[in-house]
Amino acid sequence: MLRISNMVTEILTSEDTVRVVDGLSLTLNRGEICALVGESGCGKSMTAFSLLRLLPSSGRVSSGVVTVDGTEIMGLPEAAMRNIRSFKISLIFQEPATSLNPVMTVGDQIVETILLHTPLRGEEARAKALDWLKKVGIPEPERRMKSFPFELSGGQKQRVMIAIALAAEPNYLIADEPTTALDVSVQAQILDLLKHLKETENIGILLITHDLAVVAQVAARVGLMYAGELVEEASAREFFSKPLHPYARNLLKALPEGKQKSQMLEAIPGMVPRLNREFHGCRFAERCKKARPECSQHKVVLQEIGDRKVRCLFPENDPVELPRSDVVVEREQKDVPRILEVKNYSVWFPIRGGFLRPTEYAKAVNNVSFDVRRGLTTALIGESGSGKTTVARGILQLLRLQAKITGSALLNGKDLGSLNGPDLRQARVDMQVIFQDPFSSLNPRMRVKEILLEGLESLHPDIPASEALGRIEDVIGLCGLRSDSLNRYPHEFSGGQRQRLAIARALVVEPKLLICDEPTSALDVSVQAQILNLLNEIQRSRDISYLFITHNFGVVRYLADEVIVMKSGEVVEAGSAAEILNRPKDPYTCRLLEAVPNFDSLK
Repeated sequence: MLRISNMVTEILTSEDTVRVVDGLSLTLNRGEICALVGESGCGKSMTAFSLLRLLPSSGRVSSGVVTVDGTEIMGLPEAAMRNIRSFKISLIFQEPATSLNPVMTVGDQIVETILLHTPLRGEEARAKALDWLKKVGIPEPERRMKSFPFELSGGQKQRVMIAIALAAEPNYLIADEPTTALDVSVQAQILDLLKHLKETENIGILLITHDLAVVAQVAARVGLMYAGELVEEASAREFFSKPLHPYARNLLKALPEGKQKSQMLEAIPGMVPRLNREFHGCRFAERCKKARPECSQHKVVLQEIGDRKVRCLFPENDPVELPRSDVVVEREQKDVPRILEVKNYSVWFPIRGGFLRPTEYAKAVNNVSFDVRRGLTTALIGESGSGKTTVARGILQLLRLQAKITGSALLNGKDLGSLNGPDLRQARVDMQVIFQDPFSSLNPRMRVKEILLEGLESLHPDIPASEALGRIEDVIGLCGLRSDSLNRYPHEFSGGQRQRLAIARALVVEPKLLICDEPTSALDVSVQAQILNLLNEIQRSRDISYLFITHNFGVVRYLADEVIVMKSGEVVEAGSAAEILNRPKDPYTCRLLEAVPNFDSLK
């Protein structure tokens, strides 16, 4: 058993001390999957780093006891702790692309772990590494032993990370958001792999995630964290059917599954409080609709109710309706004009012979055709590598110097591929994009006001400075941010707020078409609900069109009017959301829908 008792983790800053984990107690048994869930900033990942003593130099576990199979590990010297990290506990990091060494082959990276932590050497070590690649389901493992990380897909890189973590045969595995950026089919493979390893290797798995449907698929027990504290612990079935804490109930209500586009999602107001202050009552009280005066006046402890635990003075005991994948209602779309027409569109990247005289091409997008109608949302779905983002970047004219592009993309009847200079700049007034990662797409050296004004000054140079400032203040308010946000830098905002800034930057030039590339993939349930409500409201008020790229089918069911399914650079099925999601015809679409995690196993 891995047992955590009253663990407190602190991060020292130049101004104060931030208590990121406060009095956490939790157990993990061999052969069990326990999920740790909650919003960003609740302390989930810091719990994992604390257990393995991988905190930044300014961090420390100031109190508490952690025992692994009866051995207390917080007081061990670093040399002994290295053995704990190999033989006892291993960690799968959230982003495999940045966790794998780019200049070492996959086989060498697994062998390195085996040489460091097992007595195997030479050919025996390589044979063991090959065996682990086979166990985690890598195709052609002998060939992949010689591959570098950049030659693997996202799902394959995640499998390699799992193989490295398991190479020393630990008793416990911590998986930190192992499926966050993966499409549904790869996500299903990784979840099946984790369940298989739990059963065959008798490994205890602590799964850290914000995806509640994933938790429902694989976890036996659930621990819910909020603002550094554990606020509820229960079996997965009890947690989803009858959650006791208001925070748990609000998270379930915020899911888009089972909701129609005409309904606003029940997003949780506010955000997780800063953890650099003393709390005198319930930390969730300021966001709780059912909070009473006592909630802010008395210290709230974790109490046991039967075989469950909850940190609430007034726990609720009513059953809740589990999120469901409702049949999508057919939406009225008669006589809606097209704003974007993509016809026989292809994007080929040269891979042999150089760009000027290429002899061979990688056909990333091949002969794709679809439309986006005014005021409606067209969802572009498919597995990673199917060409979704490539076709969007091609339409935006961001690949002209890198690829051979044929076919046409007509925006309001104008062929974007034939536009240059001022004409192309003018077309971009009507066509904007929200990139997948708002942090890397916002200039870290510019204040928000400068970021928003940059777009206006470039695309609307005729607007006077006073009117431009008024416009960005209006857009900031529309996106749910305070006006004092204008004088802050991107790093001062949460992930959801940064995504709102990216939306504001796109909206400030008043486009007619907004291309959204996975805008909610890395967001928490509550923040996702806020962003979807915002996009829904903006579409209603401005009659704006969305080309929405996503692998989240809950979002597609909620927001999409039409759906385009892509596979290997080609469109395999297209139609209204009701047709594609209720009555799919192509086997590939059927497989994607079958792979979507849901709550059916708990009903």
